[in-house]
Amino acid sequence: MCANRQTDLYAVLGGNPSDSVQQLRHRYQQLALQYHPDRLRGRCPTEMESAVNKFLEVEAAWRILSDQDTRRQYDVERREDCVFTHCCRCGGRFCISEEELEEETGRMEQNGEEDESGRMQRGEEEAGQQRGMLVCCDTCSLSVYVTWALNRKTRSETSHLR
Repeated sequence: MCANRQTDLYAVLGGNPSDSVQQLRHRYQQLALQYHPDRLRGRCPTEMESAVNKFLEVEAAWRILSDQDTRRQYDVERREDCVFTHCCRCGGRFCISEEELEEETGRMEQNGEEDESGRMQRGEEEAGQQRGMLVCCDTCSLSVYVTWALNRKTRSETSHLR
């Protein structure tokens, strides 16, 4: 849910932010061997192009995450994109941006949709209930239900993760 508008470099390498440089290096080496253009000779042009693009993506991710300074800068930028965050037990994060909150609230208010539990949103809004959405960890399969007040004036003050 917290995926940036750009590609998550940890996901490109199949790792997560809590991985050491050695762990990321190992993943990088495996992927580089798998997608290296020299290993894919004789394949169809479409497969070759796809593999080369993947190789370049892996190479770019490793270039940033292998250096302590650029990795730290990348991690700071990732955190800035996620307004509300909570650490997962795996070392990853549950996060949601203010933009996602606005979009989800606006969509629910406009459509009067039912949420996962089948309650009508317009009825909840009138009753002063909270709205919520499921947010997945950015590195594992765990998820949490994030709630916030539908009242726009207090929503940002009462946003929290359960």
